[in-house]
Amino acid sequence: MKTPSASKQVMSILFLIAGVALVIWSLAMDIMGSGVSYRGATLVLGAVGIIAGLYFYPTIKHHRTIINIIFLFPLLFAFAVTVIIPLVLGIGYSFTDWDGIRVKNAVGVANYTRMFTQASFLWSIFITFLFVVFNMILVNLVAFLLALLCTSRIKGLGFFRAAYFLPNLIGGIVLGYIWNFIFSNVVTELLNTQYSMLADTKTAFLAIIIVYIWQYAGYIMLIYITGLNTIPGDVLEASAIDGANPLQTLFEIKIPMIAPTITICTFLTLTSAFKQFDVNLALTNGTGSVDILGNYLTNGTEMLALNIYNTAVIKNEYAFGEAKAVLFFIILACVSILQVRISNKKEVEL
Repeated sequence: MKTPSASKQVMSILFLIAGVALVIWSLAMDIMGSGVSYRGATLVLGAVGIIAGLYFYPTIKHHRTIINIIFLFPLLFAFAVTVIIPLVLGIGYSFTDWDGIRVKNAVGVANYTRMFTQASFLWSIFITFLFVVFNMILVNLVAFLLALLCTSRIKGLGFFRAAYFLPNLIGGIVLGYIWNFIFSNVVTELLNTQYSMLADTKTAFLAIIIVYIWQYAGYIMLIYITGLNTIPGDVLEASAIDGANPLQTLFEIKIPMIAPTITICTFLTLTSAFKQFDVNLALTNGTGSVDILGNYLTNGTEMLALNIYNTAVIKNEYAFGEAKAVLFFIILACVSILQVRISNKKEVEL
């Protein structure tokens, strides 16, 4: 590799100096609350200048590292802007009295201590865990059975796959209103009852589970189908020659060989169920009466995501909602890591 020329080095240094200066200037204007309208464009020009300076000054020792950073920069920048910075700001706002527009005072951990004294929030955590457990089992069970059906030799497999996957294409809000009509009119007619199952907290919670399974099982089914199709045909033929019956083939060959697929499906179901919001909002809006520890609550079917939304947006307590969201993030991260570790250990045992 040739040594970069002196003129090229001078040009790259000028690019770096100009880029750093523009970035510092634009950030300083933003921190001081300047109303200059072109500071965003200046920030972008500064970033481009830094990238150009790094590109035109590739030393022999660090050439490959610099090129890798330049290619990764758009992805890292987008990740930082859309995930890291909002996360850090959200954690910071949770320690203040932020009302969605401005911060007046820092309140320390008052929002965090307050949430654990709120019975409605504790109830939301409880039914969210209950919802996750039921759905993680039932969605995977139904999806796996559908995948077995769709990998058999029956006719019309394409139709069945499309029909089972179709509910996943419908938005959760629309789906919730459709099933609200079904539960309130069709089911009451079929069962000849005066009250909708959405009127009772227990049956309304069951209704949310049914709709979620109906929506999500088709999506998980496609992943199981992919996993089942990767099993070598000669292995199945050998098991048939050895006299294995269908149940032995299923439990001793197919399920162990798709263990990584089961891990992925369980993880997707777990995280998706925790974040359940749209169906919950459209189907019951979190309503339902429940008496817990002497407290009469009216949010019997309100799960964690909907509780956070109602706290921040409906009640206009953005800082309190941020504190709940931070706790939600910690719970979801811990449970997901624990689930993946347990599943990976099971994969090795299988």
